[in-house]
Amino acid sequence: MDEKILAEQAKSGDKQAFAELYTIYKDKLYRYAFFKLQNEQDATDAVSDCVLEAYRYITSLKNAQAFSGWIFKILYRCCSRKISEQATRRAQTEIPENLSYTEDFYNLELSQALSALTGKERDIVLLSAVAGYTSKEIARLIGSKPNTVRSKLSRSLSKMRELLE
Repeated sequence: MDEKILAEQAKSGDKQAFAELYTIYKDKLYRYAFFKLQNEQDATDAVSDCVLEAYRYITSLKNAQAFSGWIFKILYRCCSRKISEQATRRAQTEIPENLSYTEDFYNLELSQALSALTGKERDIVLLSAVAGYTSKEIARLIGSKPNTVRSKLSRSLSKMRELLE
């Protein structure tokens, strides 16, 4: 079924329509949150928080066609809260001197390259590469102009390419 129709039905209180929208978006939401937060548990929590918030406020969605941008704005805010929580946890955690960290990192180099970007650059790259948004859609999400998004995306990808080579 068409996403716009599902969003309209969900907005009218149809729980099954909202569940179908969740099924359509869950993987994109998780990938974005995972690369943004670089932590599986925090990503899962952020997506859960996002979906609960979206379900709670679905009636405030003004344009059913804008559901995709709307839910990613919610996820962006949820991820920002998780980042604040991560910073607080890190500040309160003492690291043992003899720590031996042997966990195998998934795409460590990619994570390091993403970490080298500014927050806005990282958001643009993730919204483009992971969530599949166009520069026009990203511009609407982050409150910028499409040309600015395209140039930042190009510079960010070049910066990442240099780091990965």
